[in-house]
Amino acid sequence: MKYEDILYDINDGIARVTLNQPEKRNRLSNRTLLEIIDALERAKEDPDVRVIIITGAGDKAFCAGADIREFIGNSNLVNRKQYEAYARLCTIFGELGKPTIASVRGWALAGGFGLAIYPDITIASEDAKFGTPEINIGVWPMMVSASLMRTVGRKKALEMMFTGEVLDAKEAMTLGLVNRVVPAEELEAETMALADKLKGRSPAVMKLGRDAFYNMMDMEFNQAVDYLKDMIVVLLGTEDAQEGCKAFVEKRDPVWRGR
Repeated sequence: MKYEDILYDINDGIARVTLNQPEKRNRLSNRTLLEIIDALERAKEDPDVRVIIITGAGDKAFCAGADIREFIGNSNLVNRKQYEAYARLCTIFGELGKPTIASVRGWALAGGFGLAIYPDITIASEDAKFGTPEINIGVWPMMVSASLMRTVGRKKALEMMFTGEVLDAKEAMTLGLVNRVVPAEELEAETMALADKLKGRSPAVMKLGRDAFYNMMDMEFNQAVDYLKDMIVVLLGTEDAQEGCKAFVEKRDPVWRGR
């Protein structure tokens, strides 16, 4: 796919997907959604990619959500097509098998708020803003609510969606929506430092552990424990886990082979 709305690049094992329409606050048109999904699928299949970063161009908005003009006068069929793309965006992060980081500056609203919290880790600048303001224009954040409820719980999720309130970065971190808040001028350095740290981990173990985490999230507790018991056995059978244990005993750095 030729990208018009995003940039995609790989540097030293780190793939970066950048929403690249700062003049439009990096809004999510249907084309933008398809481009993001395509880039993520490329990163997933590329063995050289160890970590994936999602960010937005400019200093005003990470992503201000959907292009509202695309909703006006559409048939249900057209709206369903667009939201099939967003539904895929909601689910693809759990399937990537590689750590993902959202690097957020400025507005992260509505669908853009979802894009900011779907990755594994979210780092925000102090001037970042998060929220689901759809109710203010007579819309409900249907797609985002699945992840929002699982992140902050029922009561706070409903309050955010009922009121359309926008949170600053520190409030978002208090609720567990954001992992770290840093000054704007330090956002890139903090993001890259974390990505560099994660890419040094065993890709085989990261994939198995990450997949197990997402698979067990909605399991009943005893079922989750039973599933994780099987997964640790699988993990300990990998070359990388064996290498890591040997390296620890031998007091040397491990050499990961991704197997």
